[in-house]
Amino acid sequence: MTATDPALTALAQGWCALSLLHGQIETHIERALQAKHGLSVREYSLLDVLSRQHDGEGGHLQMKQVADAVVLSQSATTRLVTRLEDRGLLSRYLCPTDRRGIYTDVSEAGATLLGEARPTNDAALREALDEAARNPELAPLVRAVETLRVPA
Repeated sequence: MTATDPALTALAQGWCALSLLHGQIETHIERALQAKHGLSVREYSLLDVLSRQHDGEGGHLQMKQVADAVVLSQSATTRLVTRLEDRGLLSRYLCPTDRRGIYTDVSEAGATLLGEARPTNDAALREALDEAARNPELAPLVRAVETLRVPA
């Protein structure tokens, strides 16, 4: 294959379209969350991921698992957790069975804010997808997102 191979060109164009769609959606949601709740997309994502933890086996996530879920490095995730903890939205505590492990839970204030922000996030996502669907280059990607089902 050469650098001008049509298959590579199509692949690169598809990747650019996907990147564009992601950027447009994230920007739209970011503006809505910031304006109404003072949250960034990353902060919302972190609260959302942590709110889904449970007390059963494997119910609490290690920092690496949290970082993977919010698509950040471990160090960036730790800084984000610290910022949200400083705002009273999260709390940290030692793992009761392994003193080296530190768990993070959403505080009552964090759960309240997340509950208030969820409809804003959902509405902004819907708006961003509807807007992107009007672009013929992005419409197939929007349809793919709308029909994607993540296994439980």
